[in-house]
Amino acid sequence: MLNLTSFTGGIAETNGYFLEWGSARIVVDAPEGMADWLTTRGAAVDVLLLTHQHFDHVMDAAEIQNRFGARVFAFAPFSRDLTLERLYAMGTGSPFLVDEFTVDTVLADAETASFCGNEWELMHIPGHSPDSLCFFQPELGIVFGGDVLFLDGVGRTDFPNGSSSQLIAGIKSKLLQLPDATQVLPGHGPATTIGREREENPFLD
Repeated sequence: MLNLTSFTGGIAETNGYFLEWGSARIVVDAPEGMADWLTTRGAAVDVLLLTHQHFDHVMDAAEIQNRFGARVFAFAPFSRDLTLERLYAMGTGSPFLVDEFTVDTVLADAETASFCGNEWELMHIPGHSPDSLCFFQPELGIVFGGDVLFLDGVGRTDFPNGSSSQLIAGIKSKLLQLPDATQVLPGHGPATTIGREREENPFLD
């Protein structure tokens, strides 16, 4: 049985997802407030998948790891160069620190991975962030896209190490090769489908 729910939190209104599928209990991304949301639901968490480490996606990562004992999977080890918290503080004058967490398994060299006994396909698509990773579950027909692809949009590329050409090339060569019916669950905003974005997204002309 599949149960997929979402939480939106933090100053950037970032989406986090909770996937219950058979015995698997998987969280994707950890916006601020998600740990308490999971606790209120009486959830148990086995795995936390991070699409990238920008601060709005990992504010509650340490709390979820510590509170639930979840194993954390990400493209790269924890890095304050990736969280962008210092850049945000410089721009706003409001310094803060993301609580440090441990990445139990680094996925930089992996094209597939098994989470709770289920095989997933991994797509490294930099351009928005060097560590951006999309998680595709072929049996369910869903891809957790982070800030790579949105309804009628793509991720920002004006951050350090950003590249619009790299981002668009990755989307076209990887995400757009998925079936049209694949549901895209993004880091911000509503869900969409690969087919819809292939035909309608103005950034992918």
